[in-house]
Amino acid sequence: MLKEPTMEKLYAMRLGTMAAAWLEQQQSADTVALSFDERFAMLVDAEWMARENKRLKRALTEAKLRIAEATVEGIDYPPRRELDKSFIRQLGTGKWIEEHQVVLISGATGTGKTYVSCALAQQACRKGYRAVYRRASRLFDELRLARADGSYPRQLARLARVDVLVIDDFAIAPVSETERRDLLEVLEDRYAMRATVIASQLPPERWHDYLADPTVADAICDRVLHGAHRIALNGPSRRKEGKRG
Repeated sequence: MLKEPTMEKLYAMRLGTMAAAWLEQQQSADTVALSFDERFAMLVDAEWMARENKRLKRALTEAKLRIAEATVEGIDYPPRRELDKSFIRQLGTGKWIEEHQVVLISGATGTGKTYVSCALAQQACRKGYRAVYRRASRLFDELRLARADGSYPRQLARLARVDVLVIDDFAIAPVSETERRDLLEVLEDRYAMRATVIASQLPPERWHDYLADPTVADAICDRVLHGAHRIALNGPSRRKEGKRG
């Protein structure tokens, strides 16, 4: 059997990993002894895994996670943190994403809100979803610039299409009337359509007062607070302990 024509065809079909795995099989007596179905399954697995790794790399690059290495498996559960491991495992299944739900993460500075947020986003990427991470201040800046250059509708549309949007460091600084309405636009587009993670030092129960405008605050809180999964992180600053997860 001539290998060269087969190799050329595999590369022409962009099956380079399968081609390389096929060559490796020829050099292994143990693999050659396997049945055709077993060897073919190994080739398909190699190609599939390579493509999945490329897809995940693209998804994580697009997500722009603040802590790129954050994973659900890397979350720490010391008793004083009062973090329910079974609940995090449940979120790790991705069902909340499929059902377009909201996860609210609160806690004092340094308790690991950003890590947990990024871990959930990274898990979403691993499961084939698209995720985007933004600090609240950066999100508002992008929308302000988009309004100025006329790309505001397109920017809102892009945010609306993302499977998981992470809004970190919410409610750190006073919010303007324009920012309140921008937030409402973003959340309205995502309500019951896409999944959202919001992390804040301010407990969700105080968000209505923080937003100040009663009408807009009612609209935002109604879309976010009811039925949301809540994670309240306790304990001392993990930064001071030299930990991130």
